[in-house]
Order: sequence, then structure tokens, then C-alpha cells
Amino acid sequence: MSTSTPAGGEPARHKPASRFGAFLATPGLPRPLFTIDGARYEALRELVRMQTGELLMLARRHPERGATLPGLCFVRRLANPSTMLRRTRLGEEIQLAFRLHHPAIAQVFHRKVYRDALHVVMEYVDGPSLETLVSASVARGQPVSEAFALYVGSELAEALHHAHTLTDEAGKPLGIIHRDVNPRHVYVGAHGEVKLVNFGAAYSVVIGREESPANLVRGDVAYASPEYLERLPLTPRSDVFSLGVLLVELFTGKHPFDVQDVPRPPLGLSPLRVEVLPSLPLTQMRVLLASFGPAEVEAAVERLSPDVKQLLHAALRANPEERFATAEDLRDVLRAALIRRHPGYGRQEAANEAARLLADGSVLRDVVEFGEGGLFPEGLEAHELEGPGKK
Repeated sequence: MSTSTPAGGEPARHKPASRFGAFLATPGLPRPLFTIDGARYEALRELVRMQTGELLMLARRHPERGATLPGLCFVRRLANPSTMLRRTRLGEEIQLAFRLHHPAIAQVFHRKVYRDALHVVMEYVDGPSLETLVSASVARGQPVSEAFALYVGSELAEALHHAHTLTDEAGKPLGIIHRDVNPRHVYVGAHGEVKLVNFGAAYSVVIGREESPANLVRGDVAYASPEYLERLPLTPRSDVFSLGVLLVELFTGKHPFDVQDVPRPPLGLSPLRVEVLPSLPLTQMRVLLASFGPAEVEAAVERLSPDVKQLLHAALRANPEERFATAEDLRDVLRAALIRRHPGYGRQEAANEAARLLADGSVLRDVVEFGEGGLFPEGLEAHELEGPGKK
């Protein structure tokens, strides 16, 4: 599970409310929140609470006029940053998230200061995370179908391409890189829609940023690209690598990296620290990725079809210049493989498969842990990213 690090302390693990403490609001006894543009919001259930004070709630929106039925949404109460500069930066990150409008990206609708805390209203996703689905597939002893993985992968690649190519009003690239593509940040809705969340960890050329420590690694290092863990400038190809790692896990039910028998780290390895407790240890991941190559990819994907193996090899090249040049290129290959190998597979088929998977794996949808990892972690700095098209 993801964590967050409070100032001056160890990474703080966040927990779902059922294991954290009582929350009075229930669907039968909701807690009133605030009003935005005449619409009332009320909390139905606490979903995730972090020790930093960040809280994710399932909420209901009551429109001003009765003609429109009430609807569900997520409301995240964000922790108050310690300085004015950090508060300004958080506001800018939310403004950046408002720009993202794509069917495969969970939409951010409103921001509201309520009881001296910043709240963000987000799109409700009625479905499990990929992490839950992968866990269910492991429980039943069989990974998701090839068609499901190809479908989800193509939707995610399309969402990433939208973010990577987004520009401001003057047509200037915003340079958005997700930087933490992992199964906890992807949801599959009740109708088979795929939603990528946790956009906000991006460097933007139009936003002034507070300098962050160059040795701080954000996001789950188990899905990080080699260039990110070596603190090299990033391009959208870093997200392509992360998506490739996620796809291996979907296709096989196993993460491609095994840290059990990692050799000793070399002398002189530059010290890094993590912002969140990762799924795999940082030092071991750095050692693995330093020698990562086609042989390691082949060992992870050897049982897959030739088409799938080829595209995963191209996504997981250690050298960014040898990967798919863009997320759009990866999307096109995934879609072509889906149409060729599984014609007619789409949203409804994905929804049916996810429902069967949850039933087979004995995973209850009402305990799915939404909102993993934080909505607006601090973004990349200038030393971490090259703008699109730069070398």
C-alpha cells in the first residue's frame, strides 16, 4: 500500500477507514459538507485516511434544482501545506489537473476551501482498481485474459498520450508526465471504462516551482523507469516504460522484477530517498534496472504470444531512445493486436470479465480501496524533465 512521508518523519502508511476508526457518515446518515454553485455536497463514507490528514470520501451531490437527480462523486480533503509557497504550488497543481479532459482520465471538477482545508471534487469511478483485479487473478490462480490486458493497456496509452501532448492556451507544451503509472492508479468502471487517476505529479513550463531535493524519488519505484531512478531528465518515454511494467503484471499475474537475489549495490551509489514506501525496495530496484535488458524481459514474458512479447520488449527497453517514441505509438500497437487477436472485445466484455474476476477471486467490491497514493503529490522539477522533443 502507498504511503506518504510527514515532515521530519518516516513514511506514513495510510489505511482505509474500516481499519482506521469510526466515521459517523453513512449512506443512511450522511454528513453535510459544503455548497458549490448552488449544489450541496454530503459525505456518505470515508474511504481512505492518511496520517498526514489527507482524507478521501465518497460523497453525493444534490443539484440546485430537482430536475437533475443526485449523483455520486469523490471528495478529497487535502492536508494543509506548511508554507505559503507550498500552498501556492498545490493550487497550481490542481489548476493543471483541471486541464485534463479525457474519457480515460478521472476528471477533477471543483476546488473548495471548507473549514480551513482545501477540498477537491473528483469524478466517481464505480469499480475496482487494477491492483484489486490483479490480486483477484492471483487468488484464482489465473491472470486476466490477453484481450482484457490489451484493452486496458490501449486505453491507458491513449490517456497518457493526451496528457503528454497537452498545451496551454498559446499552444506551448505543458510537459505533463504522470510519473507514477501503477495498478493502484487505474480503475475499471462498471461499464468497462478505464480511468487513470493521480495526475498532478507533473512539471509544467507555465508553473513556477519550489526547488525540491534532487535525491527525492516520488511515486512507487517498482514501476519507475531506469532513467528516473538514475535522476536523469525525463521524457514521456518514462511513462511508456512504467506502462510496460504494469502490462507485464496484467498479462502474467506477476511483477517482472524479483528482488530476492539482487547482488550487493556497487560502491559509490548516489544516495536517494523515497517520498512513499514503495512496493519493492529502492536500492534493489536501482541495482536491477542498472543491468536490465532484453534477457530479463524475455524471462518475464516467455509464455506470452509473439505479438504481445514483441510490444512488451519495445516498451521495456532500458535505453529510452529504443522504446516506443510516444504513448500513441504503443496505443496503436496494442489496439492492432486486440483487433487482430480478439475482434469485438470492448467495454462490455471488459466489464463482464472484471465482474467474473472479482467473483472468482472472492474479492468484495465494497471494500475496494479507492484513492491510493494521493491525488496531488508534489511534481517534477526542471532538473527532472526535458520538454517534449528535447534531447
